[in-house]
Amino acid sequence: MSARRILETIVTEHDEGRSVTLCVVVATRGSTPQPAGAMVCVDEAANLIGTLGGGCVEAEIRRLAHQAIGNGTGRVCEFQLDSDFGHDDGMICGGTMEVALCPLPAKDGDDIFRRALQNLDTSESIIPLCVEQDGSPVEYRVRITPTPRLLIAGAGHIGRILANMAVIVGFEVHVIDDRDQYANVKRFPQPIRTHVGEIARTLSGMTIDSNTFVVIVTRGHNNDEAALRTVLGSPARYIGMIGSRRKINVIYDDLRHEGANEDAIARVQAPIGIDIGAVTTDEIAVSIVAQLVQVRRRSHNRVVEGPFPIEIQTP
Repeated sequence: MSARRILETIVTEHDEGRSVTLCVVVATRGSTPQPAGAMVCVDEAANLIGTLGGGCVEAEIRRLAHQAIGNGTGRVCEFQLDSDFGHDDGMICGGTMEVALCPLPAKDGDDIFRRALQNLDTSESIIPLCVEQDGSPVEYRVRITPTPRLLIAGAGHIGRILANMAVIVGFEVHVIDDRDQYANVKRFPQPIRTHVGEIARTLSGMTIDSNTFVVIVTRGHNNDEAALRTVLGSPARYIGMIGSRRKINVIYDDLRHEGANEDAIARVQAPIGIDIGAVTTDEIAVSIVAQLVQVRRRSHNRVVEGPFPIEIQTP
């Protein structure tokens, strides 16, 4: 479940005058179904939006979060994922998970969550969670990172399948092609965005930053080379190009002849995708999206920081 859906739920429930409890995994030890930073929210009807891995622990978090809406007290709960939870369901991970339950009354301001939702496509946000832990008030800070942008150069068969898969795993997807009979809303429904025009020129006019992933899967060698030439020196977090090793080497030699930086060429993932022995277009798309997720999750930034003590102000 993406952070967008959680933030949208919090804002919508508050707009309707209802409270929710935000539940965030703030620490883990050993094997757990979700890492620190995973989150869900529970509304007044006890609906749980998102997942922390399912099973009995999730059911208990849901129950406690619903109770917290009524009493307004935030706290950190520790769950031992052993035979006490989920033995009958075969869900014994063996680790420990600490979850902060933070009730968010509708009457309180929600500017932090609105801003985080508005900034989700452009900048990082920090969500503070004020809860009690071991009898003392503490604050955790949860980092909400921007939605990664995926630029797919090529609206053919692989581009089409990849675009739909990438949406499912949380990318903002843009597809570029010079053929409007391929790059259109009928083949790429919302939220996928299509851009029709000469591929390299269109790419050159798009914002490419460290939160951008570029996949080059055009219909031919010339378009692939032109697209790669355009993005090669960019700060894109990922650049991948489809093709045989022979084709890739020919393109690389052309770029070297033009003076391309060797380090920039070495950054390109080509052949593209994780090696799973893919043959069909569906399998190739799976291998590419798997590599995108792998690179996306390769982060050294801590998603959750804390706990930080909160000083109680006395009159």
